[in-house]
Amino acid sequence: MARGQGCVFCRIVTGTEPAEVVLATDDVLAFLDVRPVFKGHVLVVPRSHVVTLPELPDELVGPFFTEVRRVSTAIPEALGAQGTFVAMNNVVSQSVAHLHAHVVPRTKGDGLRGFFWPRARYAEGEPEQYAERLRAALAG
Repeated sequence: MARGQGCVFCRIVTGTEPAEVVLATDDVLAFLDVRPVFKGHVLVVPRSHVVTLPELPDELVGPFFTEVRRVSTAIPEALGAQGTFVAMNNVVSQSVAHLHAHVVPRTKGDGLRGFFWPRARYAEGEPEQYAERLRAALAG
């Protein structure tokens, strides 16, 4: 599938848009969300421009969800979280029209209630630190 001309995630995939990448495979890229629910919030995207989950080709379902699972496994180890919240929107509330899974670090009492997602901001230098910790956990 062709890359979306105006798609910010396609630009991240091609390296023309900066991002703190934590995982890269032939089919999938994972990077920190610039507006995280909690610090360490990762977006996992297929490298191909696919808009919604129903459009994801069968041959990419396994690779995509394998990497979502890997990121979900790495976050507690890397960031000291107790677990993760994994979510995906299709069309409604999909802020970027490119399939992406949100993998959000969770701890008991963190304040996340239902689907009302507060947003955090990284301090200067923090994205790089969080990304490095996640890359290390994913590599090991």
